[in-house]
Amino acid sequence: MTLDPIVFAERRARVFEELERRGGGVLLLPSAGEKLRNSTNEYLFRQDSDFHYLTGLEEPDSCALLAARPGERKFLLFVRPRDKEKEIWNGRRVGVDGAKAALGADLAFTMGDLDTELPRWLDGAATLWFQLGAEAAWDRRVIDLVATLRGQGRTGKRPPAAIVDAGSVLHELRLLKRPDELVLLRKAADLTAEGHFAAMRDGLPGRREYQVQAEIEYAFRRRGAAGPGYGTIVAAGANSTILHYRAGDTVLRDGEVCLVDAGGEYGLYTADVTRTFPVSGSFSGAQRDLYQACLAAQKQAIAAVKPGASIDAIHALTVRVLTEGLVGLGLLPGPVEERVAEGDRLVKLAPGSPEERAAPKGYRKYYMHRTSHWLGMDVHDVGDYLVGGASRPLVPGMVLTVEPGLYVAEDDETAPAALRGVGIRIEDDILVTAGGNENLTAGVPKEIAEIEAACAR
Repeated sequence: MTLDPIVFAERRARVFEELERRGGGVLLLPSAGEKLRNSTNEYLFRQDSDFHYLTGLEEPDSCALLAARPGERKFLLFVRPRDKEKEIWNGRRVGVDGAKAALGADLAFTMGDLDTELPRWLDGAATLWFQLGAEAAWDRRVIDLVATLRGQGRTGKRPPAAIVDAGSVLHELRLLKRPDELVLLRKAADLTAEGHFAAMRDGLPGRREYQVQAEIEYAFRRRGAAGPGYGTIVAAGANSTILHYRAGDTVLRDGEVCLVDAGGEYGLYTADVTRTFPVSGSFSGAQRDLYQACLAAQKQAIAAVKPGASIDAIHALTVRVLTEGLVGLGLLPGPVEERVAEGDRLVKLAPGSPEERAAPKGYRKYYMHRTSHWLGMDVHDVGDYLVGGASRPLVPGMVLTVEPGLYVAEDDETAPAALRGVGIRIEDDILVTAGGNENLTAGVPKEIAEIEAACAR
């Protein structure tokens, strides 16, 4: 789906306002480039999220520049030149004329003009807004240009007085989703639901993880997605306890669970949903109990999402409810407060240190990750989590995941045999609203009866 060019113009206007509020300057934003997979074969191209957010241009090897000077705003695009021969092989290019007519650039040039034009705009700029460290070749280009301008001081030229991360402007704007973005996120959520239904239908004993993955991603594409928004996780049996496992060739077996973490991308916005279903079509008693403990925590965490709450507070609530469930199931000894305190202390120790290895793990034996992250154009979307050293308050327009999990290792001899090698994670995408929240992915079944019905063969 392509958004109206007015949407991108409005976004640039908000960026200009922020640049002017901070004293003006030049924001330099390269596009993504094509990258070789092997030989002469490139990976499937996906545009840089920041670049797309401001331009809507889907071509590689381009560059945007926003110049905020006293009384003047200029939007420049540098693009690949039109080339009839190359367009026969790889498709049409927007070109310089299209950059102005279709994308709203005030000035447009080919990328071959960049080294000539860029010094003119950086000369004397109060600030250069640029994300150092993202791409080494661009870092070198900017550093060399700054050095060149500094060396021409006798002629009156001067480099930008400061270089500031462009993300400090763009990412705060991207954190708050506007109505046009929510349309795309809702569509991504709808087609993601179709993918999870397909997984539950296809996740039969004897199927392999990659076959279930294929059904999921086919459902995404059939509904109009560009594909998955991140690497699809299909984790059968004990693989469900590996947090970032990817779909392999493990066979789904009767009596085991299958964990699926998959989200479709639509218009460069992605959903992020995890569900866990029984391969046999029905949970065993022990699996059911573990699932219910995770679901109870997720429901309470979602209910806590509202303006003024924080991700840290939601995580703390999740930890307490999960720990209560673990103690109730006999996976951890009580009291709950001690197991919570042990896990919280473990977080503060250096990973792999002798102190960390020797410390009691508390709840972190079974729940090792955080509960939430921002969601949007990127599955782990941009935006600061802390403001002034404290967890930032939620405000309407933020979208975050809520994803508690419980993972019983295959070799955990302290756990009941029926739970060893069982991992449960339940994840939804939650929009903060003025009155509380909206679950964007409520269409994906997660109640036990709903899941077992979706698995009915």
